[in-house]
Amino acid sequence: MKDNAEARKKEEQDDLLLAEYCKTRDIDLRNELAGRYLYIAEILSKKFSNRGLEYDDLYQVASLALLKALERYDITKGYKFSSFATPTIVGEIKNYFRDKSRIIRLPRKESELVKKIESARTYLSNQLGHSPTPTEIGEYLGITSEKVLELMESNYETKTASLDYYIDTEGENDLMSMIGQEEKEYRRIEDKDFIDRVMETLDDKEREIITERFYDGKSQREIAEEMGVSQMYISRMERRILERFRRYLKKDS
Repeated sequence: MKDNAEARKKEEQDDLLLAEYCKTRDIDLRNELAGRYLYIAEILSKKFSNRGLEYDDLYQVASLALLKALERYDITKGYKFSSFATPTIVGEIKNYFRDKSRIIRLPRKESELVKKIESARTYLSNQLGHSPTPTEIGEYLGITSEKVLELMESNYETKTASLDYYIDTEGENDLMSMIGQEEKEYRRIEDKDFIDRVMETLDDKEREIITERFYDGKSQREIAEEMGVSQMYISRMERRILERFRRYLKKDS
């Protein structure tokens, strides 16, 4: 209960600072807010780490995206900042991945030559009784050995490794085992954003019931006594509110 109260107090303070920043666009205030929300950049960076790029690089990209989100955020739109910033940061990280890991595509003419080289290698292997050299393949196709080597290297660069490919000589570790697992805290952020969005659709009384019931851990009877209504009334209200949560959850899935 104490942790919930402290979390709500911190959230209120963040909202006040965000409202002030949206009015003034003060750089010092922006930096303070960035420090308060850096945990989002950290969580999302961990979520995408162990996928071929360093965590530090991802964290830098996420941090810059956080600043971009702060500069674009408008509190009057009614969105929570975490809900606004998360997709912005994820988008920047995915763009970074695309920039760094884009597969090279060969021109059509060279792609056709690569196929001819593969066919020539198979044919010459049968004819010569050994794997043909680039010079032998080049003579057979009427191109230089340098061109054969260039195309063979380009073809290698365009191939992606299977997730079942073993990365050690003992055959114990494959690429699939190196892919990062989803960060639990990322799921927590998504859940919190969903709850915040639905809570914003409730009126003051409904919000009070949900807060006291599920954040403060009070029973329906205790809430009914505080509000001066029957427990049955609280029970019906709770069912109606939870049904609204289910509808929103179904819509998001």
